[in-house]
Amino acid sequence: MTQSENRTQGDNPIRAAAGGWIAIAAISGGISVIAGAFAAHGLDAAMQSAEIGWLHTGSLYEALHALAMLAVASLAAGGLLRVRPAYIAQWSFMAGSIVFPSALYGLALHGPRWLGAIAPIGGLAFIAGWALLAWAAVGQHKA
Repeated sequence: MTQSENRTQGDNPIRAAAGGWIAIAAISGGISVIAGAFAAHGLDAAMQSAEIGWLHTGSLYEALHALAMLAVASLAAGGLLRVRPAYIAQWSFMAGSIVFPSALYGLALHGPRWLGAIAPIGGLAFIAGWALLAWAAVGQHKA
C-alpha cells in the first residue's frame, strides 16, 4: 500500500473499520430474521397479535437498517460519501438498531411497559442516521 493509500484509509474511519461495520450489519440482520421467525412460528396468532406486531415491526426496522449499515460502509469505503457525517450515520443506525427493536422485542416478551417509551429514542437515531446519510452524500467530491 502506498503512503497516499495509507493516509486515505487512515482518514476514513469507515473504510478502516469496514469489516467491523459489515459484521455488525450481518449480526443485526441475523437477529432480525430470528425475531421475525419467532413472530411467525413461536407465538399464537390469535392470542398474541400485539406481540407478533411488535416483533414484526422491530424485525423489519432492524433488517432495513442492517442493509443501511452495509450501504454506508460500502459507499464510504468507496469514497462516495463525506466521511464525517457517514461515520456518524453508521453510529446512529447502529444505536437505532439496538434501541428501537430491543424495546419492541422486550415488549413482545412481556418486559416492563416502560420499554414502549424507549423505542422512540431508537426511532430518532434512525431518523438522524438518514439525515446524516443525506448530508454525507450532498456535495461529495473527489479530492
